[in-house]
Amino acid sequence: MTLAGVSGVHAQARVDNSRAPTVAADVDRWPLKLPRGWNFGETLGVAVNSKGVVVVLNHPGTSTSGPIYGGATTNLWEFDPSGQFVREIGAGVYGFAYGHSVRFDRYDNLWYVDKATNSVIKFDPQGRVLMNLGRRAEGYDSFNPEHVVRPRPQDAKPIRGLFNGPTDVAWDDEDNIFVSDGYVNSRVVKLNKYGDWLTSWGRYGVGGVHADENPGAFQNPHNMQVDRAGNVYVADRGNRRIHVFDKDGKFLHFLFLDAPYDKSHPPTLFEMPAEQPDETAPWALCITNTPTQYLYAVDSEPGRIYKMTLDGRIVAIALSSSGRRDDQLNWPHALACPSENVLWVADMNNWAIKKITLHPERRLTPSASRP
Repeated sequence: MTLAGVSGVHAQARVDNSRAPTVAADVDRWPLKLPRGWNFGETLGVAVNSKGVVVVLNHPGTSTSGPIYGGATTNLWEFDPSGQFVREIGAGVYGFAYGHSVRFDRYDNLWYVDKATNSVIKFDPQGRVLMNLGRRAEGYDSFNPEHVVRPRPQDAKPIRGLFNGPTDVAWDDEDNIFVSDGYVNSRVVKLNKYGDWLTSWGRYGVGGVHADENPGAFQNPHNMQVDRAGNVYVADRGNRRIHVFDKDGKFLHFLFLDAPYDKSHPPTLFEMPAEQPDETAPWALCITNTPTQYLYAVDSEPGRIYKMTLDGRIVAIALSSSGRRDDQLNWPHALACPSENVLWVADMNNWAIKKITLHPERRLTPSASRP
C-alpha cells in the first residue's frame, strides 16, 4: 500500500517542548522476585495484564542452533501481582528463538514477537498457543534459500503473509492486528482478528536532518501502539521520530522527543555523533488505558522517559541520563503502563525490570538533563 497525499518533505508545525518539565520519580530496582540463584539476562520485553500479572521477555544467554541470525535465547517468565515468580510460558514452542516484544491484549491474551523466526504468536491466559502469524524458516530449503538470508532493508522485497525482522504488535478496538515489520521490511502490516492479511504500508527511507522528511519512510520501526481512536503510533527509531497514522495507513503527523538535553553526557555504549541532533530516537512506546490517554516513550540516549499527550506535547520527563545506577537506564527496550503514572521498563543492558512511579506534582528544578 502506498501513502497517498504525502510529499517527500513534510512541513509540520511542531509542538514546543523546549520547556518540558522534569519531574520526580521513584524507581524500584527489584519489583520482581526470581527463584534463588536465578538472574535476568537481557530483558527485551515486559507486559502487565488487567489483573496485575507481569510477563517478562528474557534472554538468558543460552543458545541453540537453527536457521536464524544468531543464537536462540528466549524465556517468557510470569510473575504474580506481588512480584513472585509463577511459571515459564512457551517452553519448546517452535517459533521461539530471539524474542523482541511481548504484549497483552485487552482480553489478557499474551502476544509474542520473534524477530529471528519472523513469527507473531498468540497465547491464551493458560499459556496455550492460539495463533501463529508468519513462518519460521526451515532448517534446509533448497528451493527457497533466500528464506534464511536477510537482505539489507533498502534491498528488501516484502512478501504478503511473511515477516522479516518483526518488532512489535498492537490492536484496535475491532481487534484488528497491527505488526511493525521492522528490521528488514520497514513497514506496518494490518491483519484482521483471524490473522487474515488486510494491508501494509511503509518503506525504507531516511527522515532528514530534522527527522521531518519522507512520511512513511522507516529506518527500523521498532515499537508501536494504537490509541482508542484507532490511530497507529510507530517508533521509527533510526529516523528519530514517531509516525502517527490512521487505522488504514493514512499518514497524520510526526511526534518528536525534542526536549533539550545534555549533549556532553557520555553514552553507556558506543559513540554518539559529533553533532548530536535535537531529536532523540524513540526505542519503546506505551499508551495508557486511562480516561485521558497518554503516550509514553523512552530513548537510549540521553536515557529519559517522556510522558506525552497524544498530539506530542511532553508534559513530564523522568530520569536524567543513561547509566548503570538504579535510577538510570541502559538501552531501555520496552514499556508497560498499567496506570497513568506507573511504568514498567525492560532495562535491557542493565539486565533488569524496573518499576517507575512518576510524581508530576513534584517538578524538579532544571538540572544536568536540561541546559
